[in-house]
Amino acid sequence: MSANSSVKQLVKILIGAAWIDGKIQPEERDYLQRVVKENGLAEDREIQPLLYELRPVQANECYNWVQDYLGDRPSPEDYQRLVESISALIYSDGDVANEEAKLLNRLQLLDPATASPKSGNKTVLAAIQKLYRRWVDHQD
Repeated sequence: MSANSSVKQLVKILIGAAWIDGKIQPEERDYLQRVVKENGLAEDREIQPLLYELRPVQANECYNWVQDYLGDRPSPEDYQRLVESISALIYSDGDVANEEAKLLNRLQLLDPATASPKSGNKTVLAAIQKLYRRWVDHQD
């Protein structure tokens, strides 16, 4: 996967993650628009209808994109980038919906660095806690 298509796939996953609770929150929308602009995808024909909510994204579609992005043997870097990006999106509105928590839990199962499920939970939890603390610090 080329770097550009990898970034595009990650942006699609983020849009899908924003939809996972049934609607995109205003803070999530702002976050997504910033990410799309920063990555030069604002004019992308595949991203536009998703970003501007012209087409909803179903949860199973988001999960399929995650699987496509990570593949059978994800690198620790790709996995970490995905977890950090999704966590930042999820925490952007200050509320974690049940569906969003389920997505994070499913991501834990895909961690390539885990020798056992317990160590994977700690890794993801630590990453999420770090992002949450960063988000809380920015709210002051």
